[in-house]
Amino acid sequence: MRFLFLGDVVGRTGREAITRNLPEWRKKLALDLVVVNGENASHGYGLSPDIARSLMSAGVDVITLGNHAWDRRDMIGHINQMPNIVRPINYPAGTPGQGSYIIDLERGRRALVINVMGRIFMDPLDDPFRVVSELLSRHRLGMTVNAIIIDIHAEATSEKMGFGQYFDGRVSLVVGTHTHVPTADHRILPKGTAYQTDAGMCGDYDSVIGMGKEAALHKLVRKIPGERPQPAEGEATVCGLLVETNDATGLATKVAPLRMGGHLAPNWPDF
Repeated sequence: MRFLFLGDVVGRTGREAITRNLPEWRKKLALDLVVVNGENASHGYGLSPDIARSLMSAGVDVITLGNHAWDRRDMIGHINQMPNIVRPINYPAGTPGQGSYIIDLERGRRALVINVMGRIFMDPLDDPFRVVSELLSRHRLGMTVNAIIIDIHAEATSEKMGFGQYFDGRVSLVVGTHTHVPTADHRILPKGTAYQTDAGMCGDYDSVIGMGKEAALHKLVRKIPGERPQPAEGEATVCGLLVETNDATGLATKVAPLRMGGHLAPNWPDF
């Protein structure tokens, strides 16, 4: 199985870069599955149902969220009808939506996508290690599903790395989101799980993590309230991770970053 995970989509430029390129990339890369973190896709804050549908129309199969999941209140009323939009699994019981989704793919294959949020410097949600472990007690690679993808939306690199090591050998991919900066540590862990601390963002890098520089710097330098930062409107860089797995085991055999357009050095996966 071959799948592409794209990092946090920030605003219009990030969305348009994906919708413009993804149909062609699905063919060129022979993708079976595309997962995108969309929690900043609607003007930098949250995800609207309409924007979610536009991403899906372009070829996105599953959308994960994070700490901005409910910035768009209209998503609260729609998420239960859109099961392939996955919010963090460790939100309290009774929260709308679901924290995981099993998608049926071609040739009878199935993939489980999990979204979970870290707790260091983040909201004090349920223990992400325990909650994901409980879910994985009901699903095993190569048996109930052919691939398992975990998006850990977290601030601390230590927590993301610990998560990858803890679930090494039990899932196909652990990839971090939230910090919007792609890390250079993509690799396959000792027991066969692909890993990257942060996939980066799909947005304008001539910015402060995707937001316009002036408003962001005003807040950082002066420490007084100002206008709400809005997404930068320059050319977007699309950042993500391509993973290939063994159908029999569900473990990763290849992993490579994808970076195209905008201001970062490009990288096109060579497999």
